[in-house]
Amino acid sequence: CMVRFGNVLGSSGSVVPLFRKQIKEGGPITLTHQDITRFFMTIPEAAQLVIQAGAMGKGGDVFVLDMGESVKIKDLATKMVHLSGLEVKSESNPHGDIEIQCTGLRPGEKLYEELLIGDNVANTSHPRIMTANEVKLSLTELELLMKAMDDACHNFDHELIRKLMLEAPTGFNPTDGICDLVWNEKRQMLATQDEAERKVVNLRNP
Repeated sequence: CMVRFGNVLGSSGSVVPLFRKQIKEGGPITLTHQDITRFFMTIPEAAQLVIQAGAMGKGGDVFVLDMGESVKIKDLATKMVHLSGLEVKSESNPHGDIEIQCTGLRPGEKLYEELLIGDNVANTSHPRIMTANEVKLSLTELELLMKAMDDACHNFDHELIRKLMLEAPTGFNPTDGICDLVWNEKRQMLATQDEAERKVVNLRNP
């Protein structure tokens, strides 16, 4: 079975150790957007609920944990500054200790976390564990999709990869263009070559 949940406080890669380090170093605290929110739970909560969800699984189940209310990351950063006995430095408080800076959303990053593909969920015997009835592919459909994806990857066909992902029932709904560095560099090189060729043609045919 599979269990979906949000961020685990204090775990590797969590914002809490990062913010703690940034506060210790005198700031600034960096976050991507002032309105970004995420779900959080503690390590003991996550471990216990994952084990209990696993015990309910019958094979191929998708479980979603009730994470409670989402947390605004800027509010979390502000509380951590205050708990450290410091003040947030801002326009209204220029003499504060720690500044909070917004660096901008990364490619593909969302303001709001989504744990479900669709809204088809059902309760289980546990009040904090739900089961998700999501759109599924048959084995034949999955094999065909994976074969097409494998071919596209080996041919570095980023546009086809994106097209396959958009057509598959995966909930893939990007808000940005293709962000692959190699693909973007290749496009830039082709654009430069086309421009150079046009200039040569113009020189030959004044």
